[in-house]
Amino acid sequence: MTAATAVEMRASASLAEWRDDRGNRVLAPAGLLGALAPMFKGRDCTLEVDAGARLANVAVEFRGSNAHCRIGAAGPVGSFSALIRLGEDSRVEVGAGVTTTTRAFLSASEGTRLVLGEDCMLASEVQLRTDDAHPIFDVHTGLRINPAEDIVIGAHVWLAYGVRCLGGARIGDGSVIGMGSIVTGRIPNNCIAVGSPARMVRRDVAWERPHLAIDPPAYKPDAASVRRSAYWHPTRD
Repeated sequence: MTAATAVEMRASASLAEWRDDRGNRVLAPAGLLGALAPMFKGRDCTLEVDAGARLANVAVEFRGSNAHCRIGAAGPVGSFSALIRLGEDSRVEVGAGVTTTTRAFLSASEGTRLVLGEDCMLASEVQLRTDDAHPIFDVHTGLRINPAEDIVIGAHVWLAYGVRCLGGARIGDGSVIGMGSIVTGRIPNNCIAVGSPARMVRRDVAWERPHLAIDPPAYKPDAASVRRSAYWHPTRD
């Protein structure tokens, strides 16, 4: 997309759909279309934004062809902010109610899928990458040793400050990933995982969104002090 095309797109904010002559299109409510900042380098790519989305600072870069990005509706609180980069044949799915503290970075390439389930909470400096950005090869065989892999994050997952989820990460519903952790494999539901690579350190936990310093009550010693979500379950191995 050229700068002139981007300006034309913003000026056409009354339209709910935009498309170009290479099969690229944006499907978004009229009030959001002008606020988006997509870039199309390939063909037949689609950016789809739910009518109830609440976007703060979103840029979507389609670096290849035949890619799809979908951003779901907002929840009761918060907004979604991200730089999203998609390569050839890749897909990024952001579920309903996903929130970010600051701008997250999401990258998918080489036909991979990056999925964020509903009601996930991403703290500052979070990155999710199905790829390593650059290829690494075995010097003897010439074969690639770091293929891109899907990332699938379940519903109501809290990624704390500085968390990185790399290709192959799988996180079950209701889990918490501790500050600065790197997720490279499977983490079960309703647990706390920390470290590099992240490992489960506590099971059978549930977390809720009320902030300890901001939201009442001032002390939250037990579950009676918050409203329970639907994600209270024992950890399944």
